[in-house]
Amino acid sequence: MTDVMIECDGLTKRFGAFTAVDHVSFSVTRGSIFGFLGPNGSGKSTVIRMLCGILEPTEGVAKIDGRDIAREGDTIKEMIGYMSQKFSLYDELTVNENLIFSGKLYSLPDKQLKQRRDELIAITHLEPYLDRRAALLSGGWRQRLAMACALMHKPTVLFLDEPTAGIDPVARRELWDLLFEFAGQGMTLFVTTHYMDEAERCSHVGYIYMGKLIVCGEPDELKQMPEVSPPGTRRLDVTCDHVTVALRAMRKVEGVLNATVFGQSMHLLVDESVQRAEIDAKLRSVGIASPEIHEIGPSLEDVFVTLTAKHAGENQHGKAA
Repeated sequence: MTDVMIECDGLTKRFGAFTAVDHVSFSVTRGSIFGFLGPNGSGKSTVIRMLCGILEPTEGVAKIDGRDIAREGDTIKEMIGYMSQKFSLYDELTVNENLIFSGKLYSLPDKQLKQRRDELIAITHLEPYLDRRAALLSGGWRQRLAMACALMHKPTVLFLDEPTAGIDPVARRELWDLLFEFAGQGMTLFVTTHYMDEAERCSHVGYIYMGKLIVCGEPDELKQMPEVSPPGTRRLDVTCDHVTVALRAMRKVEGVLNATVFGQSMHLLVDESVQRAEIDAKLRSVGIASPEIHEIGPSLEDVFVTLTAKHAGENQHGKAA
């Protein structure tokens, strides 16, 4: 049995003259959580729909557990679960009715359906809401219900397209706790997200921009890319009062290449020639005393902001040429 559960080689999707996904290649290991990131319209959902057999690729090959999505689609559909961006169940049905309906879609025998329903109710803690119509659930509980329905047939791969969009931080954390539990049981999870803290929780992440896969790897590996922290630079965290005033001041300092606010701190990318005393003096000149300054590594957000700016610039240069 191979360790690779999802494999794409040159996966491409065109709609007329528009290329939505352009020769994307990557692999996802069994039992891992793979985070798939990119701006809106970058091709994330199109990749998922091809992997789920909803869209047919224009070019390239994709496999789930060694099975070709184009030739063995029916078999693959029994192996995968899919949770879409928007709540796709039936608002007029109760939680219990949605679970039963989902089980019947997969032709589960009554005894097996009841057993699986009870297992998922226990896992997702939906029991207090069984008789409540789906339309009356909060966002977090709707997502739990959608996940439970996607898991009724015991898939080995679960695709989640922005599963935590629009739900509160507590519900987000609880949903991720469930994902870790599923991965611990050997399920492979493919998650699209815009949240950098969620990307940090993934074992591997891929970043797609304008249909092209820009980078793929472990979060810590991506943070070490030379484009993110170019030679001769360093990153600093500067904690101080009146951080927005401080930000304006820092952006005027020669050698400060990038500056942005994180809570009560600024994160700076600076030329290594910039001294802490220089930063301190500049802040004192605008009435801010005693900043705390220490060196930090890049975040995943730094990685993706840097790569987006780089490839946006390359695209503009290409168009101009």
